[in-house]
Formats: sequence, structure tokens, C-alpha cells
Amino acid sequence: MMQQYIEDAEKSLLHTYNRYQIVLDKGEGVYLYDLDGKKYLDFVSGIAVFALGYKNEAYNEALKEQIDKLIHTSNYFYNVPAVEAAKKLKKASGMDRVFFTNSGAEAIEGAIKAARKYAFLKDGSTDHEIIAMNHSFHGRTMGALSVTGNPHYREAFEPGIGNIRFAEMNNFESVKALVNDKTCAILLETVQGEGGIYPATEEFMKNIRALCDEKDILLILDEIQCGMGRTGTMFAWQKYGVKPDIMTSAKALGCGVPVGAFLMTEKVGQNSLAAGDHGTTYGGNPLACAAVSKVLDLFEEQKILDNVNEVGPYLKEKLNELKEQYDFVRDVRGAGLMLGMELDRPVAPYIVKAQEKGLMLINAGQYIIRMVPPLVITRQNVDDMIAILKECLETVE
Repeated sequence: MMQQYIEDAEKSLLHTYNRYQIVLDKGEGVYLYDLDGKKYLDFVSGIAVFALGYKNEAYNEALKEQIDKLIHTSNYFYNVPAVEAAKKLKKASGMDRVFFTNSGAEAIEGAIKAARKYAFLKDGSTDHEIIAMNHSFHGRTMGALSVTGNPHYREAFEPGIGNIRFAEMNNFESVKALVNDKTCAILLETVQGEGGIYPATEEFMKNIRALCDEKDILLILDEIQCGMGRTGTMFAWQKYGVKPDIMTSAKALGCGVPVGAFLMTEKVGQNSLAAGDHGTTYGGNPLACAAVSKVLDLFEEQKILDNVNEVGPYLKEKLNELKEQYDFVRDVRGAGLMLGMELDRPVAPYIVKAQEKGLMLINAGQYIIRMVPPLVITRQNVDDMIAILKECLETVE
């Protein structure tokens, strides 16, 4: 049965993904099951999305209730879930204004537009520049692609939106060298995800913030993957005490329902996008926002951050033990439950072998195994994962 679905998919879906040969059917807790009933311990969580695990009854019930009430209205009208979700998201982030989107890429697009409008209102010019980071990843739409610091992703789709310059993550001098009178924003992931699980250093963050304050440049932090509790604080920047002017969120924001957001300070909100500048038909609809609202409640009720801060260091400790045992393991890095293990060789064979043994992992580049499990995993889940990973490290040629 599984093979038939795979064949049908290859005939019907646009081939923009080289998918693993698995058709997933259902999930429960931190486990996934394929159509043949095989069970997998999930250390992927839909690419850092399913933070609460599968079949969370309170989450599911909140969505079912909303489906029976109202799914969509458009932004010509207010709806209660959007207002409730915005209030809770403001409280969790300390930001002042929220715009709900359908995805992380759309959140980046909105952040770029807000930054350029802010600069336009200052001097009436449209030639402002944005500084982004090499090895970054911000999404696949044209604006998000334009600020993604990997030429391979961009080359077939150039020229992009233009006026983007790239600096080196954690190299403040490289950023400072690019700043000029046309710089309107500096954009970075607080922890680079696709680029290899590289957290920003505290010194880098504080220097960038000071530079932005000095020159009235907007700091945009992409928290799409590293936010929503993944690194041990609700948003990764909170551990540095470096607040952005604009922030993006998605992935675990809705824990499975497609939803994103960009948030900004009141200063940016009052001096950037106005009525008619930006919009979305689906963004902020009642169903998506009911998910956001319930997710934020459950993070608090289930003490998700406490669990990340307990289990995250344990996972890192166990991965470092593997690093000591195997000389081809080069590095273990990251924060909380967003960790990468770098090998001196391609990781694809190890990921496939792990799937055979009932463990879901993904990569972050050719040489890094990325671990972004549900934020509800336990130490026992870590032990089970490490046992399988160790087998893979020993048996893959």
C-alpha cells in the first residue's frame, strides 16, 4: 500500500522534494507511524513544528471547537481568536504589534516590507539596503530568498529584490564594514538552522543592537525555527536580553496548523506599514489563531520551557559522549532542543539507517545531523535515541 501512494505522489506532486520513501499515517506523543504500522521515535517534529507532540488532546479539542464555530472570515472583520492570540503572543514576546501570516516565509516578506517602509518614511528614498548573514536561510519566496545567504538557493532566481548585502554571522567587523547611510535593517537568525545550527554569540548580538540604536537601523531577528521555546527561552533572543525591532515567528507557533507572524515594537508599528500597505486573505483566520492561542496556553500549563531546560542539556551531554567515542564526530552545538552533530562525512546514510531502526532524524547541510524533537521529550526518549544513533554510527560504512 505504501509503495502505491509513493508512486501516485510522484505522478501528481511537483517534484521539488527528494522525499524519504515513507508514507506517514498517524502520530502519538513523540512517535510517528507509517502506513505499514512501523513506529518511529520522532526527533524531527515536522522540522521543529510539532512542539507539543502528537495527539495532544487539549490542542485537538480547541481546533475541533473552532472548526464547528468559524473557520474563516477575512481581515475585513475582527475575530475573537486573532485578538486573543495576539494578546498572548505580545505577552510572551514583549513585542507590541502583531501581523499574522500563513508561513514563515511570508513573515519574512512582511518584515522586509516594514523595514523598507520605515526607511522610506524617513527620507522618501527607495534605495535602502538590508544586511543579512552568509549561510542563513529565511524561506523560498522571492524576498525571503533574496536575504538567504546561500548562493546555491538564489542563483536560478536572480536578480531577487536587490540591495541586499551579506556579512558573516558572529563577525561584527564584517557587519560594520557594510553599514552605510542606505542601511535600513540588519537581519539574522538568532540561531542559524539550515546553515548548520550556529547560535549567535552574546557579544555579537549586543554589538549589533548598539550599532542599530546608534544609526536608527532596524534589527530583524528570524525566530521561525529557534523560537517558541526551542532553545530554552520563549524566543532565543530573550536569553541575550537583546530585543529586536521586528521579529518573525512560525513553525511551532501553531504546532501543525500553518501560521506565522511578524511582530514589531510600537515605534516601528507607528512608523511603517499603514492601511493598504500589506494584507493577506487567510492570515489571522479564526482556525489558525485558535491554534496559536491554545499553543501559548499549553506552553504555560505544561511547563514546556522547564522541560526544554531539563532535557536539552541532557541531550547535549549524551551527544558529546558520542563525540568523545567517535573521532569522525567533529562537533556538537546548538541550544536547548535545537542541536546539531557535525560529522567529517555526509550524514545522509546515517539518517536512512536510523529510519530503518525506527528513528527520525534530519540534516542541516551535508555534514550535520539536526535534532529538533518535540519539546515534550523525556530523558528516556533521549536514551532511546542515543542507543539507535550509536548503532548507526557503528554500522554505517
